[in-house]
Amino acid sequence: MATVYSVHPDNPQPNRIEEIKRDLQNGALILYPTDTVYAIGCDITVKSAVQRVRQIKRLSNDKPLTFLCPSLSNISAYATVSDSAYRIIRHLIPGPYTFLLPATKLVPKLVMDPKRKTTGIRVPDNRVCLKLLEALGNPIISTSAHVPTEEEREEYMGKAELFDLVENFVDVIVDTDKEPGYLVSTILDLTSDYPEVVRQGQGWDKVSPWVPEVS
Repeated sequence: MATVYSVHPDNPQPNRIEEIKRDLQNGALILYPTDTVYAIGCDITVKSAVQRVRQIKRLSNDKPLTFLCPSLSNISAYATVSDSAYRIIRHLIPGPYTFLLPATKLVPKLVMDPKRKTTGIRVPDNRVCLKLLEALGNPIISTSAHVPTEEEREEYMGKAELFDLVENFVDVIVDTDKEPGYLVSTILDLTSDYPEVVRQGQGWDKVSPWVPEVS
């Protein structure tokens, strides 16, 4: 049975953030809200926790995992950011965007794409996420929990149902008293000089001014 922490969405209580941070450092898996959907995550440096995330999501080791960073400067520690990629990222973060970038040696092999040596990074526009990242000092894995397609919107899973579904698979549930979102992030491949849109998602309308190729 997972431990549930009630956290204020706009002013996260420091003591709650500290408790969740300690849990993450000890290898806990958490279900937590982002600026897009509820996500399952862990401390990127705890290998056993990353492996558990893969097992829950039934992902093979050649499938990369996305993780959260608090800022552009932090992204630069985990990915090689070209000048053109820098300009795009700077104008879109924080927000509902996932950037595919060449990974540095700080990214664990269990997280990156082993063939392309790339990684997916987000800077979320969410106070709880940013406070957790600040307290932890490491990126947090962010793989979506149940996310229906747009056609399945009428069957959208609410918070209570989602919590019931995952409470036996995660160690911590972060509850901000808000219903989960259902729109996923927009994914941009910035591994070359020619940005590529991998997936249109939330925030799509803000992409074209910075990625002329898709306007």
